[in-house]
Amino acid sequence: MKVVSTNIGKRETHQWKNKIAETGIFKLPTNNPIFLGLEDVENDAVVDRKYHGGIDQAVYAYSANHYDYWKKLYPHLNFNFGMFGENLTITNLDETTINVGDVYQLGSALVEVTKPREPCFKLIFRFQNEAIVQQFWDTTYCGVYFKVLQTGIVKNDDSLQLVKKATNTQTIADVYISLR
Repeated sequence: MKVVSTNIGKRETHQWKNKIAETGIFKLPTNNPIFLGLEDVENDAVVDRKYHGGIDQAVYAYSANHYDYWKKLYPHLNFNFGMFGENLTITNLDETTINVGDVYQLGSALVEVTKPREPCFKLIFRFQNEAIVQQFWDTTYCGVYFKVLQTGIVKNDDSLQLVKKATNTQTIADVYISLR
């Protein structure tokens, strides 16, 4: 598994129909390394701390492999990595094989898998379609939240390398399915 994009965003206000909200979901690729802090990614906007950021949701990663699925559903959109609000876009990130509690080396950081990302209405701002929330729930393409055990720098082409496999824990996909 390799990092193909590091992504950060700014606090922005967006509207869909009559709903207006501040969000940090509009993340864009950066050519610069990013710093994984204990509660978030440095210089990345985290607007709603109830659902994003914090110890157990410090970093959000999404699989580059899932993008083809979404491009078929939304061919009119201009896709860039970071489209799902992820800080890291990683090849071959597979929610069906990654377990809660797995520990990975990622650049100079050490991270632990904590939970799947649940879709929120702010995906609608990105996709300009209310159906995206249910479509996101209907897959196991949820991405992975990490806790940062050791802060550090991550850059494109860094590998996500398993350090310790958790035992007797569910996969991210299994946890996600149980939340539906």
